[in-house]
Amino acid sequence: VSATFAASLVTSPALGAYLENAYSDNLVVWLATAVAVLDVLFILLFVPESLPEKIRPVSYGSQISWEQADPFGALKRIGADKLILLLCCTVFLSYLPEAGEYSSFFVYLRLVMNFSAEEVASYIALVGVLSVIAQTLILTFLMRYLGHKASIMFGLVFEISQLICYGFGSQTWIIWMAGCIAAMSSVTYPAISAFASEHAAPDQQGAAQGLITGIRGLCNGLGPAVFGCIFYLFGVDLNEENGTKSANTSHVHDAFREMVPGPPFAFGAILVIMAFLVAIFIPENPHSSSIAGRKKSAKLNESFNNGTGDVKIEAEPLLLNDNNL
Repeated sequence: VSATFAASLVTSPALGAYLENAYSDNLVVWLATAVAVLDVLFILLFVPESLPEKIRPVSYGSQISWEQADPFGALKRIGADKLILLLCCTVFLSYLPEAGEYSSFFVYLRLVMNFSAEEVASYIALVGVLSVIAQTLILTFLMRYLGHKASIMFGLVFEISQLICYGFGSQTWIIWMAGCIAAMSSVTYPAISAFASEHAAPDQQGAAQGLITGIRGLCNGLGPAVFGCIFYLFGVDLNEENGTKSANTSHVHDAFREMVPGPPFAFGAILVIMAFLVAIFIPENPHSSSIAGRKKSAKLNESFNNGTGDVKIEAEPLLLNDNNL
């Protein structure tokens, strides 16, 4: 799924630029809106329900209450499972700079790095093609031979590298190299999603994936705002009418920009380093300890049943559960 999204990055910018030059901006907006509406209709009419009927909860299909629709109430479930908490923290710290990067990077290329429109389209196409390769061939190899956790760590290392290149690189060849590295970092979220899918119980797939996707949605709102504030604080104006230097620039800002041309990307690298440190604590086999705990509880239960007491110890079901349990 992520690979097809990356493939769309190859065609959409070039198609949008062609339609804009041949017709107008309004046509591009209306065409994008029509495609989005068709996408929704296709999902409603043709995409089947993935949750089998035999394991659907009793509340399935019932009227949604305000408590169920409360997004902040859903976020409270993150702390209910340590593994989900680790995954959500990793997603938040790694995707926040990625979301901010998506919102401003191509304007940054035009105004700060002086890329032409054709160079930006070629850059997007290169990253898109390499992302397809990374999320199909390379991710499959990593999953098969290294495992889920190593795949997550692999993607985070490349994301740190590309953000450092964007933050401190001021030459064109560094930016092109960073684009190749960015394509390799695109395996991070598919690896996290596959990890959650592998270790979630069949009736908890939607809940686990929904929490992770919800964190990404939160980042889509916060990331552009964070990057915009950092650009403003360091005197970088990404409005084409005003150029790249805002009115509140100073000699300190100019000196800092010579050392760090892209301050938000350098800040993003720090966040991803924190995500890497959090990901270290993600267990490769998260429920081996829970299995041992259940066996210990069963032995303890048996010992009580053989004695005078009649005590039963039952483990609470986890949000992320091994499929073999």
